[in-house]
This record gives sequence, structure tokens and C-alpha cells, in this order.
Amino acid sequence: MRLFQADRAAPHHTEIASALTSFVDEVYATFSRLFAYVAVLALFVALGNYLWKQLPDATAMAAPGTAAGWSPASRPVPAFVVSRLDPRDKTESYEVLRHPEGGRKDVFRWADAGGAPAAELEIYRPGGEATGPAIAELAGRLDPGGVRELEAAGIIDSKFGSVTLLRPAQREGGRGCLGFLKQVDAPDVRISGWTCQRASLPAQRAAIACMLNRLTLLAAGNDPRLAGLFAHAELKRTDCVTAGAPALSSDWVMGSENPRLRGAF
Repeated sequence: MRLFQADRAAPHHTEIASALTSFVDEVYATFSRLFAYVAVLALFVALGNYLWKQLPDATAMAAPGTAAGWSPASRPVPAFVVSRLDPRDKTESYEVLRHPEGGRKDVFRWADAGGAPAAELEIYRPGGEATGPAIAELAGRLDPGGVRELEAAGIIDSKFGSVTLLRPAQREGGRGCLGFLKQVDAPDVRISGWTCQRASLPAQRAAIACMLNRLTLLAAGNDPRLAGLFAHAELKRTDCVTAGAPALSSDWVMGSENPRLRGAF
């Protein structure tokens, strides 16, 4: 009888052991899946943290010449032109940049025969965007890879009135460039740029004055004060030749001859 009873209890113990084994397996599987989920979640958190830290670097590596918030206009309508002695001459590039807060920059750029930047002219009409120091901004455009320090280089006269001249702080191996800055309060317009052409400071001063005197307004939009500024400036416009002097090279930006203005600076 005892043997018979023991045999009947054996299947019951087997079922319990099997159930315990199955439960343990499920617990292990659940913990394994939970560990995998936590590991994947930690990986996503680490990746997101890495990308977030890289975001300022990505912003700083924006395309040169385009500051944060500024973007090229999709369908630019030229508002200005720089007149030329020869109609066949063409501006190297003309770009319109817009800011979401309403600012607009019209930028002329020229290059020398080797393709290196030679001169730039920017007409900036601010909107509601924050603006930094004008001299620091000009220094960054004139010498992007340099020390970005400018020093006073005198004043010239133009049809817009007196214009401040600035040049990079003297240092070994620097380019002989000359920058200029003119701030007009009414309307709020900033005209600035630079030239790295010409070998002497007087020649660069003359080239800048010539550039500004040939700047002409094509369309003022809905800003009558801008139209009035250029209309008044045209009354004081001078030519880039002296009386009786031979005509200059048709390429006034890149030509080898020094431009001349009537009258003294």
C-alpha cells in the first residue's frame, strides 16, 4: 500500500517542479526584456544629450558670411546698383539677405583675377532684430580668420557725407585692406564695406569714395525717407575722373589705375 501511494504522489511533485521552473523562466525573461528596454532608453538619452551639446557647434559652423538668423532671399529684387563706366562690366555677385524680424542686407561682392575677395559693399536696413557693434561686425566680414581688430584710418567725403575709414590692426603678413562705415539715422541705414585692392592708402580711399558715389537706388519700396536720402545724395554726387584727365579703366574695382575724384578729401 505504501508503494502504491508513493507512486500516485510522484506526478503531483513533477507538475509543481515544472510550474516553478516555468515561473522562474518567465521572471528571467521579464527581467531580460526590462534590462534591454532600459539599455535602449539609456542609449537614446546619451545620444540626445550628445546631439544637444553639439548644437552650439553646429550653429557656430554656419556658412561663412551668413550670420545666425539671416538667410538669402528666395526671390531677391535688387534695390540698389553700382553704376559702371562700361555697360559690359558686371558685379561679381549681388545678394539679398533677410531676417525674420524684418531686417534686410543688400550685399555687393567683387573678386580679383585669382578669385580672391577684393571688395564688398553692404547696405543694411535694420528691422526688429538685435544688432551688435557695427565696427565688430565689419571686422568679422573684412578679416574672418584674423584677430578682428580695426583701427581708425581717417575720414573721406562722399555724396552721403563723411565716411569713417577703418583698417585691420597692423600685424605681420596682414592684407592691406581698408574698411568703411557710414551710419544714417533717418532713415535707419548703415552703409559699410571694404576693399583690398590698390597698393596705397590714398588709392584705396579714392576707390571707396568712387564706390559710394556710384551707388544708386533702384527701388525704395514703401520707404519715402530712403528715396529722399538718395535723391538728396545725388545732388552732391561727383564723378570718378578729374577735369581733363583721361578716363579710368572700365573695371573701376579691379583695374590697375587709381580712381580719381574731383576736389580734395
